[in-house]
Formats: sequence, C-alpha cells, structure tokens
Amino acid sequence: MAEKLYTIPVNDAFDADSECPVCYLYRKLEKDALEFTLGPSYMEDDVRMETDDKGFCTPHLRMLLPMKNRLGLSLILKTHIDADLRKASALSKKTIKPASILKKQEKSELALWTEKEAETCFVCDRIAITFPHYLDTIVKLYKKDEAFRSKYETSKGFCRTHFGMLIEAGRREFSGDLFKRFTDETIRLYTDGLKRLSEDLDWFQNKFDYRYKDAPWKDSKDAIERAVVKTNSVYELPDGRNQTA
Repeated sequence: MAEKLYTIPVNDAFDADSECPVCYLYRKLEKDALEFTLGPSYMEDDVRMETDDKGFCTPHLRMLLPMKNRLGLSLILKTHIDADLRKASALSKKTIKPASILKKQEKSELALWTEKEAETCFVCDRIAITFPHYLDTIVKLYKKDEAFRSKYETSKGFCRTHFGMLIEAGRREFSGDLFKRFTDETIRLYTDGLKRLSEDLDWFQNKFDYRYKDAPWKDSKDAIERAVVKTNSVYELPDGRNQTA
C-alpha cells in the first residue's frame, strides 16, 4: 500500500514536463515540510522538542522567514534560543583550556557542539524520511511498469545531482539487459538535456545581437531558469517560489 502511495507523486512529477522530475519531487517535499513547520504542528510539544534540538539550516530558515506565520516562527525561535542558552551555559561552565602541543587539532566540547548544531535541520530531516522512497519508486516503476518506462524515457532528463542518484539507484536495483537499458537511457536523457539547453542559451545570447532583433525567441526565453535546474537543482515550485538546495 505504501509503495502505491509513492507512485502517485512520482507519476505527477514526470507528468509536470520539468527539466528534472526528481527536483520537482524534492521541492514538493520541501514545501510540505516548511508548511508543516509553521502549521498547527508548532504548538505540539513533541514537534517543538525537535525544532529546539535540531534548529534549521540557513537555506531553510531563509525560506521560513517570508512565510505568513510570524507568530509561530517567533515561538519556535524563542524556545530554540532558550535551549541554546541552556546548552551554552552548561558547556561554558566547564574549563576551556588552551590546546596542548600534542593535541593542537583536538576541539573543545563547546566547539564540537556548535559545529553539530550547524549541521542539523528539522526541515532537512523531514525531507530525508520520504525522499529515498521516491528514488526507489522511480526505479521500481521503471522495472515493472511499461507505461512509466515510456514516460521516463521521453522526459527532459535530470539535474546533475539527481542524475548521479538515479544511476546509483539503478545499480542497486537492476542487472543484465534492463540495467544496460536504464543506464544508457538515463545517460542519454542527461546529455541530450545539456545539449538542448546549451543550444537554447546560445540562441538567448543571439537575441542580444541587433542582427537577431526580429528573429523569434524559439525556446530560449526561460533558458537561464531551466539551465540552473540542470546545474544546481534550482527549481521553481508551482506557487512561483524559487528555491535552491
């Protein structure tokens, strides 16, 4: 049953005609996680305990800032800061000594805590629960569903990051002729997508030359936006918000 539930968003993503259906899936998960963070959940004790402990990475905190629930964000930040204050106060009471000659690279407990805090994120962790299931679902659908396989092989390809992830997912799932087909098709989709975008960017640049002033734009008007999906997984959600991994 769970697998069937994952097939719905995967098929929706491949129907969306995007430069990277996997980016589409990731951004939708991200959007849902951000909305969950500032939805009614922020009043629940177990959720607040998690946000207090993990905090947020810089990109996701930036995404939370312009969202509408300013009161909710202030409550989350207040209890997170109070938790930081307790930890910092406890650690600062311990004696912090200069690094010894033999242990110059050894970090203090306080420094290790601040580094750990910078690496945790409540939103990232929520995404990480589901995202691997989407990758598994893609390769399993490719293996079992001829209609999806056709949809996959006629897509616009993938961004660089998810291209690599799909190749690895295929290595784990396939063997023999199906492995070769999946690998060959995924590489073709990626390289064809790059060639197509390179041509679109060339034509976009030509349009700034007076000789091409009256020529049609062809498919180049949004070439920059589509190119940053391919190179850096920047994807615009259906609600129009540009988000970067």
